[in-house]
Amino acid sequence: MIDAIKIGLRLSALATSIAATCIIFTSNQTVVIFGIQMDAKYSYSSAIKFFGITTAIASVCSVVSLVLTFILPRIVSSKAIHRVFFFMHDLVTMSLVLSGCAAATAIGYVSKYGYDHAGWMPICDHFSSFCHKVTAGVVLGYLSFIFFFVLTIINAIITPHH
Repeated sequence: MIDAIKIGLRLSALATSIAATCIIFTSNQTVVIFGIQMDAKYSYSSAIKFFGITTAIASVCSVVSLVLTFILPRIVSSKAIHRVFFFMHDLVTMSLVLSGCAAATAIGYVSKYGYDHAGWMPICDHFSSFCHKVTAGVVLGYLSFIFFFVLTIINAIITPHH
C-alpha cells in the first residue's frame, strides 16, 4: 500500500516539476510602453532561470527515482539501503526545489511590488501575462516541493516490512 502511495507522490512530483519547467522556460511577453517596445523573458532574471533549472533537475530526479523504485529491489536486497537511498534522494531534490522556489518568490515579490529603497519599480503592472505565468510556475514548483517533502517524511518514519 505504502509503495503505491510513494509511486503516486513521485508521479505527482514529476508532473508538477515538468509543468513548472515548461511554464517558466516559455515565459515571455512583449509590450509597448510610451512607444518603446520592451520584453520580459525568464532568461532576464537569474533567479527565475535558477528556478527553471531546479525544476528541470527535479524532473530528471523524479524519473530516476521512479525507475529505481522498480530496479533497485532487484539489485540490492537490503530494504534499509533502499530507504536510506530514497530518503537522501528525496531530501536533496526537495531542498533543490525549495531553493529555486524561494529565489523565484523573492524576485516575483520585487516584480509585483517594486523596492522603493533601491529605486526598483514594479513591472507586473505592465507585464501581467508574464507575471501570471511565472506565478503559476512557482505555485507548481511549491506543489512539487510538497510532494518531495511528504516522500522525505515517509522515507524517514516508515519502517519497511521484511
